[in-house]
Amino acid sequence: MTPQENEKTGLIYGILAYTVWGILPLYWKLLNVIPAYEILAHRIFWSFIFIGTLLLYSGKWKMVVDVCKNKKNVLLIFLCAAIVSVNWGTYIWAVNSDQVVEASMGYYINPLVMFLFSVTILKEKLNFWQITAITLAVIGVMIITVQYGKVPWIALVLAASFATYGLLKKLINADAMGGLALETAFSAPLALFYILFKQFQGIGAVGTVSVSTLLILFGSGIATATPLLWFAQAAGKIKFSTLGFLQYIAPTITLFLGVVVFKESFTPTHLLSFGFIWLALLIYTLSNMGKLKKRDTPAEITDSY
Repeated sequence: MTPQENEKTGLIYGILAYTVWGILPLYWKLLNVIPAYEILAHRIFWSFIFIGTLLLYSGKWKMVVDVCKNKKNVLLIFLCAAIVSVNWGTYIWAVNSDQVVEASMGYYINPLVMFLFSVTILKEKLNFWQITAITLAVIGVMIITVQYGKVPWIALVLAASFATYGLLKKLINADAMGGLALETAFSAPLALFYILFKQFQGIGAVGTVSVSTLLILFGSGIATATPLLWFAQAAGKIKFSTLGFLQYIAPTITLFLGVVVFKESFTPTHLLSFGFIWLALLIYTLSNMGKLKKRDTPAEITDSY
């Protein structure tokens, strides 16, 4: 594919991944009778089973072998596994503790961390309109953080962990499926140990919840791995800063669910802060589409992508 086609494909994968992540609170709410960390363990284990099945069916186990040949990749993937587990656990706990709005805040803050990484580590170039959009987004996040009235630790953990995960995925030189197979393989033994421990204690989900709930729990592997595969594809094809702005899709959907479906509060201050963020997203999108006249800015630096 040409660079333009490659970037367009990555954009589609990114939009799909973030849209699914936006609606996942509906999925986790169906499992709120199960403790968050047990959901996390099942999520990791069944993701491993799902990815392993895909590899067996497609005969692509060689991907995993190829990834393992690069020690740097293995180390980065191990770090990915640890960081994404923290992100998943925090997110499930937040959703099932009726803190969906704060969770959405975390994923609004996350792109700002990604922009910081893109400029300082990956040396990507941002034009005048993109910098303007980032500035508006910062204002929006500051408003909602001040209005919140205390340190939003859930939001900060979600933002920092997923931004770091995204950066590591950008640095890994590996096929998306092979990399994700290793990620889940690193975490699956510990997850299985926790599941069995809960079962032997007589307090595990299997045997204590309905069959329909168990099926939803086992299906968490598909719900988890599919958008992660799409995200990995996107991370390898588009700019990290663009990936950061696509992030706004998920918290916008999540915010809607939190307010409309789960009936959490949304004040005029929330509307003001989110208004800045939505305006930032519009400007950034128009800039990427070439609809806004480009202007040089001293803040531009060499793009190494």
